[in-house]
Amino acid sequence: MWPFIFRNLLQRLVLLVIVSVIAHSVVHLAPGEPSEVDPANPRMKPEDIVKIREAFHLDDPLYLQYAYWMRDLLTGELKSFKDSQPVLPKIWERFLNSLPLFIVATLIIWTLSFPTGIHAAIRRGSAYDRSTTFVAYTLISVPGFFLSYLVILWVVEWLGVPVIGMRTFGMEEAHWAFRGMDRVWHLVMPSLMSALAGIAVLSRYVRSQMLEVIGQDYVRTARAKGLDEDTVVYRHALRNALLPFVTMFGFLLPGLIGGSVIFEQIFAWPGLGRLGYDAILSRDFPVILTINFIAAALTLAGTFISDILYAVVDPRIRLE
Repeated sequence: MWPFIFRNLLQRLVLLVIVSVIAHSVVHLAPGEPSEVDPANPRMKPEDIVKIREAFHLDDPLYLQYAYWMRDLLTGELKSFKDSQPVLPKIWERFLNSLPLFIVATLIIWTLSFPTGIHAAIRRGSAYDRSTTFVAYTLISVPGFFLSYLVILWVVEWLGVPVIGMRTFGMEEAHWAFRGMDRVWHLVMPSLMSALAGIAVLSRYVRSQMLEVIGQDYVRTARAKGLDEDTVVYRHALRNALLPFVTMFGFLLPGLIGGSVIFEQIFAWPGLGRLGYDAILSRDFPVILTINFIAAALTLAGTFISDILYAVVDPRIRLE
């Protein structure tokens, strides 16, 4: 087990370096540079552009730019092209904003998807199964941003409460309990809207996987032994149906980076996805590359956790 873990970690570290090299090359080979973001700016003089290029090593070869980027990233001295602020504290601040949004949306998805999919599989062909299938495909078909705008208009018009941003304007001096309730309210809408499509997709996966498992011989044997239905479904069938979802669980971590970019833009939520989107528009290479590096690290960490969880979920798997 331990040799597998160390070997797997080493492989992922090498892959992370390769991904960072490829991402760095692609970003720098793309058209446009930071000094070209606003060429019509009357305050931007040719000598200012030269100073910017020298300060951020834009005239050096790509391999030297990569070395400078990695050096500054590891030492914490990497600064943004846009405002010359340290990149890591800026990303950390936005990460803390995205974290509650990601956690709440993930809990909603995984809490509602499994009961919905399991009951649809058990009652295959029933009115419940047909109605959940219709709702799921409707949520998959309707664009999330369109539905979000409709919900915002409905909430503002009928309830008269704000839903944009992380807090209501003027609540800074209110009691901490009211500030907490206001923060929760602003968190509910973007979390729910970003979770709807996930619930629809994951519940369909759960249903199809459970339909495949409940027809197996060991499930019929468990029923023939007189076990109650909950034990048959949740202990025998569900456990053997979990393996594909372990793989999906490993890809949850990258969702911290870009899982809610659209909804962060719609609800003006200052999260990490919105920071990456703004960095792309302004060609802020250090922020783009660092966010991409973190996303790659989270992806590799998630798949590593999935590999470990395989042995926990399915005892038939042996890691040598």
